[in-house]
Amino acid sequence: MDFLDFSHICDALEGTAGRLDMTSIVQDVLPKLDEEDIPLFIRYLMGRPFPDWSPQKIGIGPNSVYDAVAYVAGRDRRAVVAAVNRSGDPGRAVEELLAKKEQMSFFSESLTLTEIGRDFTLLAATGGTKSQKEKDRVLRRLFGNASPLEGRYLARLLLGELRIGIGEGTMRDAIAGAFGVNPAAVEHAHQAANDLGEVALLARTGEDALYAVHIEPFRPVKMMLAKQGTVTDMLREAGTIAAEYKYDGTRFQFHKSGGVCRMYSRRLEEVTHAIPDVVAMLDAATPHDIILDGEVIAVRDGRPLPFQYVLRRFRRKHNVDSHIEEITLAPNIFDILWVDGETLIDLPFTERRKRLEAAVSDTYVAPQLVSGDEDEIAALYRRALEEGHEGIMIKDPRSPYTPGVRGKLWVKIKPAVDTIDLVVTGAEWGEGKRAHIFGSFLLSCLGEDGSFIPLSKVATGFSDEALQEMYAALSDLVISEEGKMVRVEPQIVVEVGYAEIQKSPNYTGGFALRFPRFIRMRDDKSPEEIESLRMIEERFAAQSAR
Repeated sequence: MDFLDFSHICDALEGTAGRLDMTSIVQDVLPKLDEEDIPLFIRYLMGRPFPDWSPQKIGIGPNSVYDAVAYVAGRDRRAVVAAVNRSGDPGRAVEELLAKKEQMSFFSESLTLTEIGRDFTLLAATGGTKSQKEKDRVLRRLFGNASPLEGRYLARLLLGELRIGIGEGTMRDAIAGAFGVNPAAVEHAHQAANDLGEVALLARTGEDALYAVHIEPFRPVKMMLAKQGTVTDMLREAGTIAAEYKYDGTRFQFHKSGGVCRMYSRRLEEVTHAIPDVVAMLDAATPHDIILDGEVIAVRDGRPLPFQYVLRRFRRKHNVDSHIEEITLAPNIFDILWVDGETLIDLPFTERRKRLEAAVSDTYVAPQLVSGDEDEIAALYRRALEEGHEGIMIKDPRSPYTPGVRGKLWVKIKPAVDTIDLVVTGAEWGEGKRAHIFGSFLLSCLGEDGSFIPLSKVATGFSDEALQEMYAALSDLVISEEGKMVRVEPQIVVEVGYAEIQKSPNYTGGFALRFPRFIRMRDDKSPEEIESLRMIEERFAAQSAR
């Protein structure tokens, strides 16, 4: 498929408001595509250059894109930045600049999805001292061959924000409609394969192929997520529940097969090199080929340390051995997804727990209480807090493991202060001694279509060190600037506390946080894991009921 045809489809989707209409556009195109184009078409429509499970990252920031466009358009880089600032949309700005580009000799070859895919792979693989020059060369070639409309979507793809409103639910229904299969079969395959592009290819052959998809070692799947809730509601729903400590650490997925072990973070990035001591512990804890879900915490004198200590180890790329002695990590395993070739995610939680206890040394298996007595569970909650943990997790014993789903089958119980995970989409320069860094931040929640919806600004709760850390994380992600405000790529997730959620006409989603306060950066979470607008609405309804 020519990238120009893809761009026209994106343009049509961008101008379409209804989900059913968007689904219809995509499902009409899919059956007409060649086999090699289907996975790329799906991934690119969702703004993802690579499969969700892939460790590949393009590694391109706004500055590299602006430099390449300036070169191709024969303009000064400042003119590119000014155009982006005027429109607030780098894609539209690039389209405008390419329409007026002077070096027309660059426009020599049509772009195709597969050629762009090869260049994306080249960008992801390019490293070393000459890497920036090579990346610049690839970007100049791409934009040099791009028409103005192609430039709009190429720039957005490179910057990780396609802005056409295609969410996973819409894409699932489009795949099902295109190939006449049950959406449930598409969902099953997606949860196991963690790549809707590959799932669409399988859907062409029918439902049997989709239901035959299984989890594979070294191909991490999204982790099952929890909602806020109450013990009373869970007991009313399930009768008996499983309760475990809620650890203040970092989620991990451990894979072992054929004597090879790898560890993945919550964002599905490989972190084996950063925590080799934990990998060795888990390797010794089981003789099986296995995939485990758990949380690693930092400990000192038998007590858990704050979350930041774990992050120091996960971020570490050099001198790991010295930090093993400095920060001791302890894994806690609470689920099993796969063992010796058998996928377990469709089994109920009680059965998975039995399989976990049979396959792994109890040294690292998280303690669990199964009870229908609210007082007994309350006692476990108090004990968890006394021992320095965040609270407890309560789980429906009947629950399957649903990768990437935040549902009511797993619920977190924490102290009364409400917290929420949101993504930073903007920032404002500080004043006085903080004039050289950002002093406040615009936070957004997740929309149904995968877009990010502004919800609140936060300017309190930051130490000088935290503000410096935020500035370092965001400075290379700046997309546009207007006055004191900057717009940034939605990559940095933060946890904030708040007094209540209130209705507000000042933000797109219709809500705002009252007295928001920064708690910490969540390097372990991806933007796709933040609170959705629907969950904000649920929190508001529960708050109103109270």
